[in-house]
Amino acid sequence: MSACVPTRTDSKRTQRIHRPHSPPSTPPRRFRIAGADVSAAIAVFLIALPLSLGIALATGAPLQAGLVAAAVGGIVAGRIGGSPLQVSGPAAGLTVVTADLIQRYGWRTTCAITVLAGLAQLGLGCLRVARTALAVSPAIVHGMLAGIGVTIAVAQLHIVLGGTPQSSVLANLRALPAQLAGLDPAAVAVSAMTLTLLLLWPRIPGRAGRLLRRVPAALIAVSGATAAAALAGLVLPKVDLPSWRSHALAGLPEGPALGLVAAVLTTTLVCSVQSLLGAVAVDKLIATRPRGSARVGRSDLDRELLGQGAANIVSGTLGGLPVAGVAVRSSANVQSGAVSRNSTMLHGVLVVVAALLMVPILELIPLASLAALVMAVGIQMVSLHHIRTVTRHREALVYAVTTLGVVFLGVLEGVTLGVAVAVAVALHRLTRTRITHDEKEGVHHVHVRGQLTFLAVPRLSRALHHVPQGSHVVVELDGSFMDHAAYEALQDWQKTHTAQGGTVELTGRRVATGTAPGAADPASDTSTDAHADTASAPHTVHPTRHLGSARAECQCRPWTPWRNHRCEVPRLAPTASASGQHPGRHPDRQPGQHPDRHGDAPRPTEAGQSTDPSVLTPLGGTSVPPAPLGGRQLVHGITAFQRNTAPLVRGELARLAREGQRPTQLFLTCADSRLVTSMITSSGPGDLFVVRNVGNLVPPPGEESGDDSVAAAIEYAVDVLHVRSITVCGHSGCGAMQALLQSDPGQTQTPLRRWLRLGVPSLERMADDRRPWPRLAGRAAADAVEQLCLTNVVQQLEHLRAHESVARALRSGELELHGLYFHVGEAQAYLLQGQDEGVVFDHVGAVDLTA
Repeated sequence: MSACVPTRTDSKRTQRIHRPHSPPSTPPRRFRIAGADVSAAIAVFLIALPLSLGIALATGAPLQAGLVAAAVGGIVAGRIGGSPLQVSGPAAGLTVVTADLIQRYGWRTTCAITVLAGLAQLGLGCLRVARTALAVSPAIVHGMLAGIGVTIAVAQLHIVLGGTPQSSVLANLRALPAQLAGLDPAAVAVSAMTLTLLLLWPRIPGRAGRLLRRVPAALIAVSGATAAAALAGLVLPKVDLPSWRSHALAGLPEGPALGLVAAVLTTTLVCSVQSLLGAVAVDKLIATRPRGSARVGRSDLDRELLGQGAANIVSGTLGGLPVAGVAVRSSANVQSGAVSRNSTMLHGVLVVVAALLMVPILELIPLASLAALVMAVGIQMVSLHHIRTVTRHREALVYAVTTLGVVFLGVLEGVTLGVAVAVAVALHRLTRTRITHDEKEGVHHVHVRGQLTFLAVPRLSRALHHVPQGSHVVVELDGSFMDHAAYEALQDWQKTHTAQGGTVELTGRRVATGTAPGAADPASDTSTDAHADTASAPHTVHPTRHLGSARAECQCRPWTPWRNHRCEVPRLAPTASASGQHPGRHPDRQPGQHPDRHGDAPRPTEAGQSTDPSVLTPLGGTSVPPAPLGGRQLVHGITAFQRNTAPLVRGELARLAREGQRPTQLFLTCADSRLVTSMITSSGPGDLFVVRNVGNLVPPPGEESGDDSVAAAIEYAVDVLHVRSITVCGHSGCGAMQALLQSDPGQTQTPLRRWLRLGVPSLERMADDRRPWPRLAGRAAADAVEQLCLTNVVQQLEHLRAHESVARALRSGELELHGLYFHVGEAQAYLLQGQDEGVVFDHVGAVDLTA
């Protein structure tokens, strides 16, 4: 008998019998609307009502058309669309397009064009191409909106002054002097009051301001101006809502077929792009709401396109304006705490009620007040934030061309020009490669900045031809792409130069130092065999792939190829720590470095030089504590690790978790954040046992003010982990060494100063005339700070030898000690060569590590 069949039945109990495969009956669900949705719907309605009338006025359409579009956008797009909290309706971005259509084809044909645009949107939604629309450059979108904003503002300025706008921007500009000469004082006064209330209402301070700001500024501005005009008895043109019985509906399109097709494409493009970008922006706004808020699903862009298409079909059929997602109303909906699409739909219902029952009140609104409101919206569409953003990304030309094209030619023409310029700029960046050649201290540097394609091969070959035979060459590849032609040219030259007795070092953003041919790069999906036949080489090669160097001892690439991530860190008050860090400076930018005008890698200045006095006196004076940065940057970093790096290293970390750690080196260095040990040594998980402290100090055994944690780490690394080498690494611009040079014996002893007393032997060693000062690659130290940094490395190695476990391992030949100096500004490591007379830190690249 099956275990699912009961073995006993209770005949005394009555059993409810259902028909086969029929679920049990459930009570009918009651339709409920959350209170947050009701309050959000009211707030959005109060914003949408005056704006819809103003946009209809700006387009020259019947004023009811704005109300129809607002109602349909709320109900239809809100119900069908894929973005639950986006509010759709007549948008300012469509004003210029709609006004041009009305002037060319008339109102009823414009409604037909709106219906056809809706059908086109339905087709695009069924084809699921919504994501493709997001491929449009943001500079083009922002430029289009800015051009539309300028056109709106210039046109509505004539109504603000009491006149009538012309058909184009140029005509409006030419007619502006005459309009200023004959302005209407009453219209100017009402417009000025509207703009004043619109500007000052959100800035009311205090608790009262927080309460009053719940009422939308647009409603207050229009209501206040209307009340003032009525009390003063001003005679002005007002809103005229004719009877709904005479409302014009869509008719058959009339006009040239090619012009109608262009009009449908323009309306479809503007409506779709604005709605899809608005849906993405709404998702970002929802993500910034505090935790504990109701969870709202992410937008389905294809469904949103279907919803916008259906709304445009209904709006055009009923004689309404084109519909698109509106940023102002959507932001108000999210900020008011809406939790579902019910708020959007309820706002549409409220618009219908107002259009039917509030006609006498709406007809009191002066047209000058609505024009001032729409003019303010147009001015806000020219966003300074967007201008700064596109300038920072070097797309100001695309933005400017699109804006001017929309203003003087039209929306479709301006967008087409913007796309053409964006493509030209992209091709220019792809083909523009700067190749320079210079010589420093006998080393030839060939710097390639930009993408290395076949177009740059002649210039690259010319620069490499000027390199003398048998010389040491450093080829710096500062780009993210190299094609097959450039790869072959660089590889062939490298083989020839190496055969003639020269040496070649390839550097770049991702350097494969010591990589064996054919080794896999865990940071990429493919690997390249440097000795493979060129005919089988890939056509797309990363510029820093290893190109035929000798087989090295290390058989792996760095685990996490370091890149200069441009994090946005708030600028803080100047202060410094004993490790020489500047909290207000960019995390990847060293002291004294400044980005060039093109935003490329920072240029180093001389070590130890700084214009900030707090950097030179980290322990003196008073410092301003930095503002808290919060955990956002940490969370972003962890998220990036889990998404990008963890899948690549998970297998190796699982092996290390099973087998335990087996490092071969103890690496003792400073706590300075600019020293990234894994980057300097091209190491990965399990390679280094790292000890960091302020000043890379090693307390001698038995030191009273020493730190047992350092001694414990040394003992554990030598006796338990059996490391084969210990490296003491100092660095340029060390704040601890600066503090030692400027220390005052009479200062109050803090934990930091007590710790820095361990560096006094380094000071005494440097002051001893009987001992030669360490040199750096054949040259003297740049200044006293650098000299003390070099001397400190030598002194700490002597402290290491005094530890019993280290001395025992050295006597048995099981351990080696190394001194390392890292120059931050030069990104160059120097290895200590001998500790007898004439101590020298030499270039690591020039050292024979196999000896």
